[in-house]
Amino acid sequence: MTTTSAIWTLTGPVDAARARALLARLTADAGVPARDRARFLAALTARLRPCRDGRRQRLTLTADGTLRLALDGPEPWRHTLACPSPLPRPLPRPGEVTEADLARALLDAGEDTAVVLAGLDEAEELVRFHREELHQTNQGVLALHAELEAAALAQRELLDAERAARAEAEDARRLLTFLADASAALNASLDHEDILRRLPKLLVPEYARHVDVWLVDDERTPPAGRAAAAVTAARTGRPQHAGPYPGGLPGVDDLPASALSPERPLLCLPLGARTVQGVLTLSAPGERFAPDTAVMLLELARRAGIALDNARQYEQHRDVAEALQRAQLTELPDTPGLALAARYLPATHGLNIGGDWYDAFPGPDGSVLAVIGDVTGHGLRAAVITGQLRTALRAYAVEGNGPARILTLLHRMLRHQQPELYATCAIARFTPGEPGVVWAAAGHPPALVRGPGGEVRVLDAKPGIMLGVPVPYEYEEHREELPPGATLALYTDGLVERRSAGIDAGIGRLARAVGALGAAELQELDSAADAVLKPMLRDSEHDDDICLLLCRTAAS
Repeated sequence: MTTTSAIWTLTGPVDAARARALLARLTADAGVPARDRARFLAALTARLRPCRDGRRQRLTLTADGTLRLALDGPEPWRHTLACPSPLPRPLPRPGEVTEADLARALLDAGEDTAVVLAGLDEAEELVRFHREELHQTNQGVLALHAELEAAALAQRELLDAERAARAEAEDARRLLTFLADASAALNASLDHEDILRRLPKLLVPEYARHVDVWLVDDERTPPAGRAAAAVTAARTGRPQHAGPYPGGLPGVDDLPASALSPERPLLCLPLGARTVQGVLTLSAPGERFAPDTAVMLLELARRAGIALDNARQYEQHRDVAEALQRAQLTELPDTPGLALAARYLPATHGLNIGGDWYDAFPGPDGSVLAVIGDVTGHGLRAAVITGQLRTALRAYAVEGNGPARILTLLHRMLRHQQPELYATCAIARFTPGEPGVVWAAAGHPPALVRGPGGEVRVLDAKPGIMLGVPVPYEYEEHREELPPGATLALYTDGLVERRSAGIDAGIGRLARAVGALGAAELQELDSAADAVLKPMLRDSEHDDDICLLLCRTAAS
């Protein structure tokens, strides 16, 4: 779009009048609406006051679809006006305005004023209309005032009811949150006594002033003054409430006042999922037990009973597995020229008993086989499989098979009879008259050899795959020269593996512990086994069983 501009120098009121008349004609021809034109010309007239007073002013116009004006003077003025129709090119000058143009501008100004006045008349009519509407609205507001007051009263009542409902919902949420947290705390332990110790800590002082737990098979009698309620709860299996007045609690029986009427309300809740193992007795933290709180306490007692049942079953299972595992640990043979010492430690927590084992026995050719192994899985099944492996291994050894052949046969047996079970194993054979040891391993941690001078090395030959992996495999034998007085250490991964460190770091720690053995400890190999375990178990916590088997050749 082409831009055109013009500069008008106005020296007096006549020039100002001509400029105004010319701009009125230009804006009218450009299709500017009358109201916008009137506002613009009124503003321009006000800005031309210095020129009317005889002072010079310069007016700059630029047109390119819009009309932009710049008027200098004591108070410079800038204005932009949108023009629907194009302006003439070039812009005329004030000197070109004739008297007829001035007359026309005067008449046009009157027409513009008429348009503005008509708009004002319309606005006044609209104001009168809205004033009437407002009056009618005010009348309606006055008429509805009484109804609004009644509605406000009803709203306050609804708000009060809503607050009460929110309070009840918050109490219910708090009780459910406590129940979930308390259940998690109880189920986190599989120790029967630990669960009983946790119950009072969870409930006092928010939900009970005092808590007692009476076990049915305990030699102690129920707490003094509470015997009737506790015995009734244990005998009937139903929760009992006793107090100076009936509790009226859901799911709870009220004892007769003649049976027991303590000063503070008392709840006696049976514990046990299948049979009643005991009674949880709670004295109220205040004047009474709230019904919602009582419902939560009933559910907590039920879950505590389940946790106690699980703990007792776990303890029985663990005791059986540990007894079976220890029964399978062999008594080490007394062999000339070879001293043996072994240690077995069950896991300190968790049902991790049954997977680790060791064995040592003489072969048909007079050699001694030292064996150590670890069955995947834990508990009774792992202990049973361990016994089967131990029996099969001895049978294969009696047939005259060497360490590698024995492992191959065990691998084949597990693949066919226990396809979902795996095991690691290491076998070392000491033959009288031969200075070395023949050994083979199936996925087991490497053995350590301590020389007579205290130097320790790792038998790092690549072990074979784990026993039972569903692929055919033939294991290889290795020979290691052992000077007189050397010690071979076989162990399971529970001794060297920790959650906080890798197995390599644990093997390094074990190597240092074996290298630090003194001459006196090596003379009494049982003392050497204890000395090795002591630095390895400083934290006294281990998640898995531990087996250690030390084999020392006689010194020359």
